[in-house]
Amino acid sequence: MGIHQTVERVTKRIQERSGEHRRAYLDQVMAAKNDRPRRERLSCGNLAHGVAACGGDQQALKLMQSGNIAIVTAYNDMLSAHQPYAEYPEIIKQALRNIGSTGQVATGVPAMCDGVTQGRPGMELSLLSRDLIAQCTAVGLSHEMFDGVLALGVCDKIVPGLLIGALAFGHLPTIFVPAGPMASGLANKEKQAVRQRYARGEISREALLEAEVASYHSAGTCTFYGTANSNQVMLEAMGLQLPGSSFVQPNDPMRRKLTEAASEQVTRITALGNDYRPIGELVDERSVVNAVVALLASGGSTNHTIHLIAIARAAGILLNWSDFAALSEVVPTLCRIYPNGEADVNHFHAAGGTGCFFKALLSAGLMHGDAKTVWGKDLCDYPQEPGLQDGRLVWRPSPSESLDQTVLRDCTSPFAAKGGLSLLDGNLGRSVMKVSAVPESLWQIEGPAIVIDDQDALEALFSEGQLNRDCVVVVRGQGPKANGMPELHKLTPFLGALQDQGYRVALVTDGRMSGASGKVPAAIHVSPEAVAGGAIGKIQNGDRITIDAERGELNVLVDASELSQRAPWQKPTTNDYGCARFLFGNNRMQLSDPESGATYLFEAVSQ
Repeated sequence: MGIHQTVERVTKRIQERSGEHRRAYLDQVMAAKNDRPRRERLSCGNLAHGVAACGGDQQALKLMQSGNIAIVTAYNDMLSAHQPYAEYPEIIKQALRNIGSTGQVATGVPAMCDGVTQGRPGMELSLLSRDLIAQCTAVGLSHEMFDGVLALGVCDKIVPGLLIGALAFGHLPTIFVPAGPMASGLANKEKQAVRQRYARGEISREALLEAEVASYHSAGTCTFYGTANSNQVMLEAMGLQLPGSSFVQPNDPMRRKLTEAASEQVTRITALGNDYRPIGELVDERSVVNAVVALLASGGSTNHTIHLIAIARAAGILLNWSDFAALSEVVPTLCRIYPNGEADVNHFHAAGGTGCFFKALLSAGLMHGDAKTVWGKDLCDYPQEPGLQDGRLVWRPSPSESLDQTVLRDCTSPFAAKGGLSLLDGNLGRSVMKVSAVPESLWQIEGPAIVIDDQDALEALFSEGQLNRDCVVVVRGQGPKANGMPELHKLTPFLGALQDQGYRVALVTDGRMSGASGKVPAAIHVSPEAVAGGAIGKIQNGDRITIDAERGELNVLVDASELSQRAPWQKPTTNDYGCARFLFGNNRMQLSDPESGATYLFEAVSQ
């Protein structure tokens, strides 16, 4: 089937908008490409330093015809999703030796766990860490010792940061290597119910901790469909990860085989061979659109309305929320994975996984099948799944139909005719709302504002019974420049409990929500933010606010002249010493608005 006309139109619109920036980026990639291979250009002293600690690999490294692969790792053993990476460098190096190549750990990068820092001062460093990870990746690759890259990362800001950093070295082929999800534990819906019971004071902290530990219980990625697992679907949709590799669990024997296969594959696509696939050429307008489509159809994390824009910008591509909105009008919702349903990513994988999912979207003309990939010829080859046969890794076609219609469907019988995201616009500015987990009866909300400047203030209001009514909670001063745009997932149990009591409640904020957030209507990423003079900072308690996800509107029902005369919001004096937030003060003030990627790495471009 040919490409859907809306998908084609949006892609062309992005290409036209990006023209000058994309050409400049590709010129840089070509210049670096023409300077390959690089190790032979190092002085003997430079090269000696680079191979000094490589033991038996020294001789191979001195041969310029032998590929040397950079391993960029986000390993630490506090973050459950990244703990399995401890042994990956040696697995990769041995796999490379077996085919006459070499590998070196080029650098390690920070890897925050948003689950640990939720509601804590450290969460204010989370978004900033993405750009820092990109810079750390670039520092590691700057040694000019490498012919390709293997990126080891899974979680929220880590994958976008690694990808932005890799795109700065767009002449190098790059493959991402996942570690897989933990086995299913306490059902996500049951976990959320326990959190709401704790918020209402019905159970003890000990009971809450017991439930949390039963949910997050082993090495591997958390099993809900938040940002970490959205990253995995995004990477496969962009052709930057081996097909069907995202959700194989850490202790599955196939996990090691997939890591070895990625190691071998990256050597096949370096400039030393005849199948050169630099990441800067693979990540183009088609692959970016494929990523957006996959996220919309799966009900992926709203964090990617920020991250994907920054990733695209790193490749000279200008993406904006209007592109997301246009695609969401024609891309159906095909998945029900928590918080958009009761299943987790292990259930999704068993139902047919990414291969079956991509097959459905490709068949409907909603993805660019001709987009180039690190494996196979192009994305049309990605409806495959790995398996083991006599101890060998083999590939077979993915199921043509879902094996569980309650989790995964095709485009002829979707869960919803549109994608999981709505763009909101009005006198409060622009905002996004994840609608895939919100009942349609709550897509339109009107109520009086309850205004707070700190998410911690909500608990006291909840305990005092001041929220026992229809209302719209406004949390302002949470944007990029104000405090680094932390996730506000701590609000979810209280708002969810109010919703369960029958109140029509919603959230409006210039901050972010966790990818795990679900059923409460939330207009997030409101831009301009309060600290930049945005109208969200002028809302007063009792003002009527309307949210309409169907029509794409977000307004405060205050006369325009009165609103303009209200004083702009002033950031309260705060102590930024906790968790060393003061070290990031200058970076924070340079962050662009959310629709520009909330980044300090690139100048915002008027679109």
